[in-house]
Amino acid sequence: MSSSRNRRPTIIDVAERAGVSKSTAARALAGSSNITEETRERVLKAAATVGYERNHLAVGMRSGRSGLLGLVIPDITNPFWADVARGAQDKAAESGASLLVFSSDWDVAKEAAHLGALRRARVDGAIINPVADSFDDLDRFGLPFVLIGSSAERFAETSSVGSDIAQAVQLGMDHLVSKGHLAPSLILGPKSRLARARFLRSVHEHCVARDIDPAILAVEDGEYTVEGGRIAMRRLLERAHVGHVCVFAANDMMAIGAMMAVREAGLLCPEDVSIIGFDGIPSGEFTWPGLTTIAKPGRGLGERAVEGLFNEIEHRPEHRRIYLPCRLIERGSLADLSTAAPQRAAAGAGRV
Repeated sequence: MSSSRNRRPTIIDVAERAGVSKSTAARALAGSSNITEETRERVLKAAATVGYERNHLAVGMRSGRSGLLGLVIPDITNPFWADVARGAQDKAAESGASLLVFSSDWDVAKEAAHLGALRRARVDGAIINPVADSFDDLDRFGLPFVLIGSSAERFAETSSVGSDIAQAVQLGMDHLVSKGHLAPSLILGPKSRLARARFLRSVHEHCVARDIDPAILAVEDGEYTVEGGRIAMRRLLERAHVGHVCVFAANDMMAIGAMMAVREAGLLCPEDVSIIGFDGIPSGEFTWPGLTTIAKPGRGLGERAVEGLFNEIEHRPEHRRIYLPCRLIERGSLADLSTAAPQRAAAGAGRV
């Protein structure tokens, strides 16, 4: 094999192929405005023909920008977070930036290691969903950043994007009431997470507004996973209960796990147990029955976070919390008890 076949094409090769000077080729590839469209097209075609790729490290050293952004999310296996990553990637690509994605697996030590890796990679900035609500590495990160997720609410002076949890829970609770489920049982996340507190507070506010004592709600905690929901649902079913059981799960993976536990107990959904989820992941469409859920705007969240990050990088920070609305997706996992007598609905709406 000849040495020329092993040599990486250079800007000189592009210039010769396009019949322009090296500086003209470089300006055309950099998107300079003082290049005619005809010349730019010729240079781009020449670059594609010879297989030339810009050295982004060298460009970054000259411009102070690497063209790289970072994203640290808690669980890449959760389709919701994968959707967030896809939205962020698409929005970054629109501006010619690339996205490095890390999954912390809800581990503080892994999160810290990922932040260190992003600094060493000289990313222009990062989007972070803090694992711990007491996230204390912000001042030491040393790069522009935007926070996402419920934990970001603790940092009022930081730009952040999140789903409107209060609006989402209100939407879910109103839908349950319309179906005759006045006091659902709850499957929530770990007590250490702010997301759990936000969800529970919104449920309590809804109950108080309807003169329902929140203390009657059965609550089980678990990890934000299928197995976490499965175990929590088993515990709920072990409690004494009267009539129909209704469950509002804090995410769809937990809701799917709960549906599995219902089947394992020899019960049917929604005939014996009604379940509503939270997130709107695609797999909820393929459960049997289909999972009714409150869909969070995962892709939109990723897109808005990148927009906010570019503002931070360009020194145009808004330093405010952006809440994105959620929407109801109605499928078949909720029984309609709305035609039952009010006393029956109140007694059997999920006290387990």
